[in-house]
Amino acid sequence: MFENLSERLERSFKILKGQGTITEINVAETLKDIRRALLDADVNFKTAKTFTETVKDEALGQNVLTAVKPQQMMVKIVHDELTKLMGGSSTDINLDGKPAVILIAGLQGSGKTTFTGKLANLLKSKRSKNPLLVAGDVYRPAAINQLQVLGEQIGVPVYTEEGSKDPVKIAKDAIKQAKQNGNDLVIVDTAGRLAVDEEMMKEITAIKNAVKPHEILFVVDSMTGQDAVNTAKEFNNRLDFDGVVLTKLDGDTRGGAALSIRSVVNKPIKFVGTGEKMDALDVFHPNRMADRILGMGDIVSLVERAQEQFDAEEAQKLQKKIAKNQFSFNDFLSQIQQIKKMGSLKDLAGMIPGMGKAIKDMDFDDDAFKEVEAIIYSMTPDERENPAILNGSRRKRIASGSGSSIQEVNRLIKQFEDTRKVMKMMSKGKNLSKMMANLPMGGR
Repeated sequence: MFENLSERLERSFKILKGQGTITEINVAETLKDIRRALLDADVNFKTAKTFTETVKDEALGQNVLTAVKPQQMMVKIVHDELTKLMGGSSTDINLDGKPAVILIAGLQGSGKTTFTGKLANLLKSKRSKNPLLVAGDVYRPAAINQLQVLGEQIGVPVYTEEGSKDPVKIAKDAIKQAKQNGNDLVIVDTAGRLAVDEEMMKEITAIKNAVKPHEILFVVDSMTGQDAVNTAKEFNNRLDFDGVVLTKLDGDTRGGAALSIRSVVNKPIKFVGTGEKMDALDVFHPNRMADRILGMGDIVSLVERAQEQFDAEEAQKLQKKIAKNQFSFNDFLSQIQQIKKMGSLKDLAGMIPGMGKAIKDMDFDDDAFKEVEAIIYSMTPDERENPAILNGSRRKRIASGSGSSIQEVNRLIKQFEDTRKVMKMMSKGKNLSKMMANLPMGGR
């Protein structure tokens, strides 16, 4: 997401490269290019016009210090204005009720049901909530079953009423059951339509009036661009929702919805979906998104994801094993599992400053570890702990058992040994550049 916009903005800033000062002429040229970039990213026309006018006012009002180049100053101004455009800061959801009731709304196909499961999983794991999911979509045949499958995956109960076609009654009955069973959170999934219609609006309004939710979240598919913004506006006129959820941000989307929606409906973006897995849901941070748009990465989010998988005691044990050169294939396998839990590889790489442009055209396969895992799982427990015993006949058996070639097995073992050398030398504080030069691939 935002790859094309990031590239276009970078080109726009280059107009100021080598300029001694910010002037009305060079700013006008830069902003003309920025506005084109925003419009190409499907940003609302009025939003793009207002944004560039605000940036112009800020830029011409700046006294550029001699230590700061005009290009750098413009990047900072655009970053700050992008952050403001998307809301300024993250906005929490209201969980004050007993139980707290969250109503999920949106068009069919926007990812409402999947988000409902993700939100329950997030609030259960990070906020210690005891949620109950409510299957309120009584029209789409697979919706109830889909929510039940998701509920089973994350260990959260799902309330359904077989044969009932009254979503208002279902929602009210679910809240009664939540109170009886001690659930402190009720998340109501509702029906969507392929387009906004009066019947749909009446139904969702009736549910709102009946259950008086503490939070109404509007789920929108970010792939739909300005259509998403227009739909959000119509829903907000009827529901006065509390926040927006952008799904499919990991897809090939131009990003216009994320940049426009706040200014059009004046409601914060609260969550973003970044994949299909149940943990692929992030709180929306405008400043971090601005960082990513401008190619600065998002180290804070990367560190947060790593910390979620981080076990201090296990890390200490691992450090000792590395220092003693006892790092095994079991440890290697454990590290792979932790990386996989952090999210898609392309998303993780994009959080590293400067990597966004480098990986733009690269194809990241999230199943890339499968072959490695297959080879390791084909080893005996003794072989995993003691790689030194992996002779020719053992390697042949592992290749056969994992569906790999002997060359692939040999390559993995060689890479593992090289990694082990690097880790051991790093643990002893040796010079990394000299160490890398000594490895087979170093110095090329």
